[in-house]
Amino acid sequence: MEAAVFIVSLVDCCALIFLSVYFIITLSDLECDYINARACCSKLNKWVIPEMVGQCLTTMLMLVSMHWFIFLLNLPVAAWNIYSMILALIND
Repeated sequence: MEAAVFIVSLVDCCALIFLSVYFIITLSDLECDYINARACCSKLNKWVIPEMVGQCLTTMLMLVSMHWFIFLLNLPVAAWNIYSMILALIND
């Protein structure tokens, strides 16, 4: 069970790193005027929810498997994602 948790967590973290690199490349294209702001937002907005779900999934996996230190490392990022999602829902 523990190996499966860490394999899923590893795949999830790889996906999150890929998304972070994609965000940086897209924002770099915006900075260099290769794309406009509307195109940049439409590209990035569709990946915000999967990024939040991935981060919360890793956090919950570590909580359920009782890996407290890794859980506490992931908790602030998951809490920030939940907070920003609540703010986005309130403002809409």
